[in-house]
Amino acid sequence: MIAALLARDPVVLAPMEDVTDAPFRRACRGVGAAICVTEFVAADQIVVGSKLARRRIALAADDRPTAIQIYGSDPDLLQRAAVIAAAARPTFVDINCGCWIPKIAARGAGAGWLRDPAAMVEMAGRIVAAVEVPVTVKTRIGWGPESDMPIVELARRLEDVGVAAIAIHCRTAQVGHTGPADWSWARRAREAVSIPVIVNGDVKTAADAVRALAETGCAGVMVGRAAIDHPWIFREARALLSPSQAGGAPLVGPTDAERVAMYRELVIGNAAARGERIGVAMTRRHVRVLGELAAAIRPQLFGASTLVDTLAVLDAREIPMRHIATHA
Repeated sequence: MIAALLARDPVVLAPMEDVTDAPFRRACRGVGAAICVTEFVAADQIVVGSKLARRRIALAADDRPTAIQIYGSDPDLLQRAAVIAAAARPTFVDINCGCWIPKIAARGAGAGWLRDPAAMVEMAGRIVAAVEVPVTVKTRIGWGPESDMPIVELARRLEDVGVAAIAIHCRTAQVGHTGPADWSWARRAREAVSIPVIVNGDVKTAADAVRALAETGCAGVMVGRAAIDHPWIFREARALLSPSQAGGAPLVGPTDAERVAMYRELVIGNAAARGERIGVAMTRRHVRVLGELAAAIRPQLFGASTLVDTLAVLDAREIPMRHIATHA
Protein backbone atom coordinates (compact mmCIF):
# COMPACT_ATOMS: atom_id res chain seq x y z
CA MET A 1 0.00 0.00 0.00
CA ILE A 2 2.72 2.50 0.93
CA ALA A 3 4.58 1.72 -2.28
CA ALA A 4 1.45 2.53 -4.28
CA LEU A 5 0.94 5.81 -2.41
CA LEU A 6 4.53 6.86 -3.01
CA ALA A 7 4.37 5.91 -6.68
CA ARG A 8 1.56 8.43 -7.06
CA ASP A 9 2.79 11.09 -4.60
CA PRO A 10 6.46 10.64 -3.69
CA VAL A 11 6.97 13.95 -1.82
CA VAL A 12 6.04 13.51 1.86
CA LEU A 13 5.53 16.08 4.63
CA ALA A 14 7.94 15.15 7.43
CA PRO A 15 6.94 15.00 11.09
CA MET A 16 7.95 18.14 12.98
CA GLU A 17 7.32 18.94 16.63
CA ASP A 18 4.78 21.74 17.10
CA VAL A 19 4.56 22.20 13.33
CA THR A 20 2.87 19.32 11.51
CA ASP A 21 -0.41 19.55 13.38
CA ALA A 22 -3.79 19.26 11.69
CA PRO A 23 -4.01 22.91 10.53
CA PHE A 24 -0.55 22.80 8.96
CA ARG A 25 -1.19 19.43 7.30
CA ARG A 26 -4.43 20.82 5.85
CA ALA A 27 -2.64 23.90 4.54
CA CYS A 28 0.11 21.80 2.96
CA ARG A 29 -2.41 19.49 1.35
CA GLY A 30 -4.02 22.52 -0.20
CA VAL A 31 -0.79 23.24 -2.06
CA GLY A 32 0.14 19.75 -3.18
CA ALA A 33 1.18 17.61 -0.20
CA ALA A 34 -0.53 14.24 -0.16
CA ILE A 35 1.15 11.95 2.37
CA CYS A 36 1.68 13.62 5.76
CA VAL A 37 3.06 12.60 9.15
CA THR A 38 1.87 13.99 12.47
CA GLU A 39 4.01 15.60 15.12
CA PHE A 40 5.65 12.92 17.21
CA VAL A 41 3.54 11.78 20.15
CA ALA A 42 5.04 10.37 23.34
CA ALA A 43 4.05 6.77 23.98
CA ASP A 44 3.43 7.31 27.68
CA GLN A 45 1.12 10.27 26.94
CA ILE A 46 -0.86 8.18 24.46
CA VAL A 47 -1.24 5.38 26.98
CA VAL A 48 -2.52 7.65 29.76
CA GLY A 49 -4.72 9.56 27.31
CA SER A 50 -3.33 13.04 27.88
CA LYS A 51 -5.13 15.95 26.26
CA LEU A 52 -2.07 16.70 24.11
CA ALA A 53 -1.80 13.13 22.88
CA ARG A 54 -5.51 12.90 22.10
CA ARG A 55 -5.30 16.05 20.00
CA ARG A 56 -2.20 14.91 18.15
CA ILE A 57 -3.53 11.49 17.16
CA ALA A 58 -7.02 12.68 16.20
CA LEU A 59 -7.42 12.51 12.43
CA ALA A 60 -10.31 14.15 10.61
CA ALA A 61 -11.97 12.37 7.72
CA ASP A 62 -10.17 14.58 5.20
CA ASP A 63 -6.79 14.17 6.92
CA ARG A 64 -5.64 11.22 4.85
CA PRO A 65 -3.28 9.67 3.98
CA THR A 66 -1.59 10.51 7.28
CA ALA A 67 0.72 8.56 9.56
CA ILE A 68 0.77 8.94 13.33
CA GLN A 69 4.33 9.06 14.61
CA ILE A 70 5.05 7.74 18.09
CA TYR A 71 8.22 7.86 20.16
CA GLY A 72 9.56 6.54 23.44
CA SER A 73 12.25 4.39 25.00
CA ASP A 74 10.10 1.68 26.59
CA PRO A 75 9.12 -1.04 24.08
CA ASP A 76 6.12 -2.08 26.18
CA LEU A 77 4.73 1.45 26.21
CA LEU A 78 5.48 1.87 22.51
CA GLN A 79 3.57 -1.30 21.71
CA ARG A 80 0.57 -0.19 23.77
CA ALA A 81 0.71 3.29 22.24
CA ALA A 82 0.84 1.85 18.73
CA VAL A 83 -2.34 -0.13 19.35
CA ILE A 84 -4.13 3.02 20.55
CA ALA A 85 -2.76 5.06 17.63
CA ALA A 86 -3.81 2.40 15.14
CA ALA A 87 -7.38 2.66 16.46
CA ALA A 88 -7.44 6.24 15.10
CA ARG A 89 -7.14 4.64 11.65
CA PRO A 90 -4.00 6.32 10.36
CA THR A 91 -2.66 5.19 7.01
CA PHE A 92 0.31 3.82 8.91
CA VAL A 93 2.02 4.08 12.30
CA ASP A 94 5.52 5.53 12.20
CA ILE A 95 8.14 4.94 14.91
CA ASN A 96 10.49 7.84 15.58
CA CYS A 97 14.02 6.44 15.80
CA GLY A 98 15.68 9.55 14.44
CA CYS A 99 15.10 12.54 16.75
CA TRP A 100 18.57 13.67 17.83
CA ILE A 101 17.50 16.34 20.35
CA PRO A 102 19.48 15.52 23.53
CA LYS A 103 16.49 15.55 25.88
CA ILE A 104 14.88 12.86 23.68
CA ALA A 105 17.84 10.76 22.55
CA ALA A 106 19.66 10.82 25.90
CA ARG A 107 16.89 8.82 27.53
CA GLY A 108 16.88 6.20 24.77
CA ALA A 109 14.00 7.50 22.65
CA GLY A 110 14.22 8.79 19.08
CA ALA A 111 17.75 8.38 17.71
CA GLY A 112 18.73 6.88 21.06
CA TRP A 113 17.58 3.55 19.62
CA LEU A 114 20.51 3.68 17.19
CA ARG A 115 22.87 2.96 20.07
CA ASP A 116 21.33 -0.52 20.21
CA PRO A 117 20.14 -1.50 16.72
CA ALA A 118 19.22 -5.02 17.84
CA ALA A 119 16.85 -3.61 20.45
CA MET A 120 15.38 -1.26 17.85
CA VAL A 121 14.65 -4.16 15.51
CA GLU A 122 13.08 -6.22 18.28
CA MET A 123 10.89 -3.26 19.34
CA ALA A 124 9.78 -2.62 15.76
CA GLY A 125 8.91 -6.29 15.29
CA ARG A 126 6.72 -6.25 18.39
CA ILE A 127 4.81 -3.24 17.10
CA VAL A 128 4.34 -4.80 13.66
CA ALA A 129 2.84 -7.87 15.31
CA ALA A 130 0.57 -5.81 17.56
CA VAL A 131 -1.25 -3.66 14.98
CA GLU A 132 -3.15 -4.23 11.76
CA VAL A 133 -1.95 -1.11 9.94
CA PRO A 134 1.46 -0.84 8.25
CA VAL A 135 4.35 0.16 10.50
CA THR A 136 7.19 2.36 9.28
CA VAL A 137 10.38 3.65 10.90
CA LYS A 138 12.02 7.06 10.54
CA THR A 139 15.65 6.96 11.52
CA ARG A 140 19.11 8.34 10.83
CA ILE A 141 22.10 6.68 9.19
CA GLY A 142 23.66 5.93 12.58
CA TRP A 143 24.50 7.32 15.95
CA GLY A 144 28.03 8.16 14.79
CA PRO A 145 30.83 8.17 13.79
CA GLU A 146 30.75 7.15 10.13
CA SER A 147 32.94 4.13 10.87
CA ASP A 148 29.99 2.70 12.81
CA MET A 149 27.14 3.26 10.36
CA PRO A 150 24.48 0.54 10.73
CA ILE A 151 21.81 1.83 8.35
CA VAL A 152 22.18 -0.69 5.49
CA GLU A 153 22.14 -3.76 7.71
CA LEU A 154 19.54 -2.12 9.93
CA ALA A 155 17.26 -1.59 6.94
CA ARG A 156 17.52 -5.28 6.07
CA ARG A 157 16.69 -6.35 9.61
CA LEU A 158 13.74 -3.95 9.87
CA GLU A 159 12.36 -5.36 6.64
CA ASP A 160 12.79 -8.88 8.01
CA VAL A 161 10.53 -8.11 11.00
CA GLY A 162 7.79 -6.66 8.80
CA VAL A 163 8.44 -2.92 8.74
CA ALA A 164 6.63 -1.62 5.65
CA ALA A 165 8.88 1.35 4.77
CA ILE A 166 11.84 3.28 6.13
CA ALA A 167 12.49 7.03 6.05
CA ILE A 168 16.17 7.85 6.39
CA HIS A 169 17.50 11.24 7.46
CA CYS A 170 20.95 11.10 5.91
CA ARG A 171 22.95 12.48 8.84
CA THR A 172 24.11 10.81 12.04
CA ALA A 173 22.40 11.54 15.32
CA GLN A 174 25.53 13.16 16.71
CA VAL A 175 25.69 15.90 14.06
CA GLY A 176 22.04 16.94 14.38
CA HIS A 177 21.34 19.28 11.46
CA THR A 178 24.95 20.39 10.91
CA GLY A 179 26.93 19.50 7.81
CA PRO A 180 25.53 18.20 4.55
CA ALA A 181 23.19 15.23 4.39
CA ASP A 182 24.76 12.30 2.53
CA TRP A 183 21.96 10.91 0.36
CA SER A 184 24.17 8.04 -0.81
CA TRP A 185 23.31 6.19 2.39
CA ALA A 186 19.63 6.19 1.42
CA ARG A 187 20.61 4.78 -1.98
CA ARG A 188 22.67 2.03 -0.35
CA ALA A 189 19.81 1.11 1.97
CA ARG A 190 17.34 1.17 -0.92
CA GLU A 191 19.54 -1.24 -2.87
CA ALA A 192 19.56 -3.65 0.08
CA VAL A 193 15.80 -3.95 0.65
CA SER A 194 12.59 -4.44 -1.30
CA ILE A 195 10.43 -2.17 0.88
CA PRO A 196 10.13 1.55 0.06
CA VAL A 197 12.89 3.83 1.30
CA ILE A 198 12.23 7.56 1.71
CA VAL A 199 15.21 9.93 1.59
CA ASN A 200 15.30 12.90 3.97
CA GLY A 201 17.71 15.71 4.82
CA ASP A 202 18.79 18.91 3.02
CA VAL A 203 15.72 18.96 0.81
CA LYS A 204 15.38 22.73 0.69
CA THR A 205 13.70 23.28 -2.69
CA ALA A 206 11.52 21.45 -5.17
CA ALA A 207 14.59 20.95 -7.34
CA ASP A 208 16.35 19.30 -4.37
CA ALA A 209 13.40 16.92 -3.98
CA VAL A 210 13.61 15.88 -7.61
CA ARG A 211 17.39 15.51 -7.42
CA ALA A 212 17.19 13.41 -4.25
CA LEU A 213 14.80 11.00 -5.94
CA ALA A 214 16.97 10.81 -9.05
CA GLU A 215 20.26 10.32 -7.19
CA THR A 216 19.00 7.68 -4.75
CA GLY A 217 16.28 5.84 -6.67
CA CYS A 218 14.23 6.00 -3.49
CA ALA A 219 10.47 5.61 -3.61
CA GLY A 220 9.90 8.90 -1.85
CA VAL A 221 11.48 12.06 -0.51
CA MET A 222 10.55 13.71 2.78
CA VAL A 223 10.42 17.49 3.20
CA GLY A 224 10.66 19.02 6.66
CA ARG A 225 11.96 22.46 7.59
CA ALA A 226 11.70 23.89 4.07
CA ALA A 227 7.92 23.48 4.20
CA ILE A 228 7.55 25.66 7.30
CA ASP A 229 8.34 28.83 5.37
CA HIS A 230 7.37 27.64 1.90
CA PRO A 231 4.57 25.04 1.84
CA TRP A 232 4.33 25.57 -1.92
CA ILE A 233 7.40 23.34 -2.24
CA PHE A 234 4.95 20.44 -2.64
CA ARG A 235 3.13 22.07 -5.53
CA GLU A 236 6.43 22.98 -7.15
CA ALA A 237 7.86 19.47 -6.73
CA ARG A 238 4.71 17.96 -8.24
CA ALA A 239 5.12 20.26 -11.23
CA LEU A 240 8.78 19.35 -11.72
CA LEU A 241 7.99 15.64 -11.45
CA SER A 242 5.18 15.87 -13.97
CA PRO A 243 6.18 14.56 -17.41
CA SER A 244 4.53 17.61 -18.95
CA GLN A 245 6.94 19.89 -17.05
CA ALA A 246 10.10 18.33 -18.41
CA GLY A 247 11.98 21.05 -20.26
CA GLY A 248 9.05 23.39 -19.79
CA ALA A 249 8.62 26.86 -18.39
CA PRO A 250 10.19 27.76 -15.04
CA LEU A 251 8.08 27.36 -11.93
CA VAL A 252 5.95 30.29 -10.83
CA GLY A 253 5.97 31.00 -7.10
CA PRO A 254 2.97 31.90 -4.95
CA THR A 255 1.32 35.28 -5.40
CA ASP A 256 1.01 37.76 -2.55
CA ALA A 257 -2.70 36.91 -2.38
CA GLU A 258 -1.86 33.23 -1.96
CA ARG A 259 0.61 34.04 0.79
CA VAL A 260 -1.92 36.09 2.73
CA ALA A 261 -4.54 33.37 2.25
CA MET A 262 -2.09 30.76 3.58
CA TYR A 263 -1.39 32.74 6.76
CA ARG A 264 -5.12 33.34 7.19
CA GLU A 265 -5.86 29.62 6.90
CA LEU A 266 -3.15 28.76 9.40
CA VAL A 267 -4.16 31.29 12.04
CA ILE A 268 -7.85 30.38 11.81
CA GLY A 269 -7.03 26.68 12.03
CA ASN A 270 -4.62 27.12 14.93
CA ALA A 271 -7.05 29.28 16.87
CA ALA A 272 -9.75 26.66 16.44
CA ALA A 273 -7.46 23.79 17.43
CA ARG A 274 -5.54 25.33 20.33
CA GLY A 275 -7.57 28.27 21.52
CA GLU A 276 -7.34 31.84 20.31
CA ARG A 277 -4.41 33.14 22.36
CA ILE A 278 -2.10 30.18 21.76
CA GLY A 279 -3.24 29.70 18.17
CA VAL A 280 -2.56 33.31 17.20
CA ALA A 281 0.84 33.28 18.91
CA MET A 282 2.07 30.00 17.48
CA THR A 283 1.09 30.93 13.91
CA ARG A 284 3.75 33.65 14.03
CA ARG A 285 6.39 30.99 13.42
CA HIS A 286 4.96 30.80 9.90
CA VAL A 287 5.29 34.53 9.22
CA ARG A 288 7.80 33.87 6.45
CA VAL A 289 5.06 32.27 4.34
CA LEU A 290 4.18 35.91 3.64
CA GLY A 291 7.41 36.37 1.69
CA GLU A 292 8.37 39.99 1.11
CA LEU A 293 5.12 41.11 2.76
CA ALA A 294 6.38 39.80 6.10
CA ALA A 295 8.75 42.68 6.74
CA ALA A 296 5.99 45.23 6.22
CA ILE A 297 3.34 43.67 8.45
CA ARG A 298 5.36 41.69 11.00
CA PRO A 299 5.04 44.41 13.70
CA GLN A 300 1.25 44.53 13.34
CA LEU A 301 0.91 40.75 13.23
CA PHE A 302 3.11 40.24 16.26
CA GLY A 303 1.25 42.96 18.10
CA ALA A 304 -2.14 41.36 17.43
CA SER A 305 -3.20 39.07 20.26
CA THR A 306 -6.69 38.17 19.02
CA LEU A 307 -7.91 36.43 15.90
CA VAL A 308 -10.04 39.44 14.93
CA ASP A 309 -7.07 41.78 15.13
CA THR A 310 -4.85 39.37 13.19
CA LEU A 311 -7.40 39.02 10.42
CA ALA A 312 -7.76 42.79 10.29
CA VAL A 313 -4.02 43.11 9.62
CA LEU A 314 -4.31 40.58 6.80
CA ASP A 315 -7.43 42.28 5.41
CA ALA A 316 -5.54 45.54 5.20
CA ARG A 317 -3.05 43.84 2.89
CA GLU A 318 -5.72 42.12 0.81
CA ILE A 319 -7.69 45.31 0.06
CA PRO A 320 -4.83 47.04 -1.80
CA MET A 321 -4.06 43.82 -3.67
CA ARG A 322 -7.69 43.42 -4.74
CA HIS A 323 -7.73 47.08 -5.78
CA ILE A 324 -4.63 46.60 -7.90
CA ALA A 325 -6.08 43.44 -9.49
CA THR A 326 -9.34 45.21 -10.29
CA HIS A 327 -7.63 48.13 -12.00
CA ALA A 328 -4.85 46.20 -13.71
